[in-house]
Amino acid sequence: MSPSGAAPRMSHFEVTLNGEPRQVPAGCTVLALLESLELVGKRLAVERNGDIVPRGAHAATALADGDRLEIVVAVGGG
Repeated sequence: MSPSGAAPRMSHFEVTLNGEPRQVPAGCTVLALLESLELVGKRLAVERNGDIVPRGAHAATALADGDRLEIVVAVGGG
């Protein structure tokens, strides 16, 4: 605890991304994570703790310590 008695704010926390631990900044959203991974605009699916996160909800979906994320990027071919 800090001298004021309040718990210190975390600046980063850990999520599991495609089976690997990853540090993300506090307040990070799905969209911010995708931006950091340079995946914005790609055809992909995001699953958070077993639930699909619709593309329209990426900016509003805040991540939390311990979240489990799977990101699958569609690969075209022929």
